[in-house]
Amino acid sequence: MKLGKLQRMALLSITASLATLLLKFAAYFLTGSVSLFSDAAESLVNLAAGLMAFFVLTVAARPADENHAYGHDKAEYFSSGVEGALIIVAAAAIGYAAVNRLLHPQPLSSLGIGLSIAAAAAAVNYGAARAMLKVARQYDSITLEADAKHLLTDVWTSAGVIGGLLVVSYAPPGWRVLDPLMALAMALNIIHTGVSLLRRSLDGLMDIALPPEEVVRIEALIRREASPDSSFHALRTRKAGPRRFIEFHLLVPGGTTVRMAHGLCDRIEDAIAQAFANTSVIIHTEPDERPFPSPLDAENG
Repeated sequence: MKLGKLQRMALLSITASLATLLLKFAAYFLTGSVSLFSDAAESLVNLAAGLMAFFVLTVAARPADENHAYGHDKAEYFSSGVEGALIIVAAAAIGYAAVNRLLHPQPLSSLGIGLSIAAAAAAVNYGAARAMLKVARQYDSITLEADAKHLLTDVWTSAGVIGGLLVVSYAPPGWRVLDPLMALAMALNIIHTGVSLLRRSLDGLMDIALPPEEVVRIEALIRREASPDSSFHALRTRKAGPRRFIEFHLLVPGGTTVRMAHGLCDRIEDAIAQAFANTSVIIHTEPDERPFPSPLDAENG
């Protein structure tokens, strides 16, 4: 099976997650830091999300068939939804570990080498996330974008942990409480990310309309291409993965021929297709029997 670019990026995510998982758990076992443990636990979620993304992108890449006439693009929303749920589970585990460490403090060790390993893991995630985001925006893939943003969140989390532990390493023993407190802060931040992904997935599965700025642009394109004596109404939009669906009713004068109406619809569809990639446009033409004023009427009026 020949893999597409999106699937290859999902494999990059899986590879990066495996590498960082090993590095971060090594850093945790060396130092005993609960904040490094929370960072390593998030890498488990990254790995699960990468595997889910690869599977879903493989499904979404299938062409439309008899049972799925509109394609398989909506499969992407399941991936981001599962990833959001996994993130929330990971945050709960991190919060539990942090509270336990607050109640039962333990000394930290080998912070120097442990933080170096954590920094190397963050660099791996950063490189993979930047490459994935570029492709996600190119192909308008919510699955790859969610996975990439999750990796970037992991990078900033790691940076915060490393900075905090550097402070702990040079501060008096009483500052060790900063380690579990950082883990709790990370858990709250991760929950926010997970809830955001779940909300986006639900919006996609429930056929939320395109963003207002896109709808305004579509309306402007229709008005630009439509003839002066035509109008439109009942504009509806939705999105399934990277594909947009646009429907509306176009009113044309009752005497318009089928050929003329078809040509007008073609112009509108081409204009929208040039402005928005992966777009399906359905136009229902209706006769407008209202009398249009003639120039003579205007002079007499």
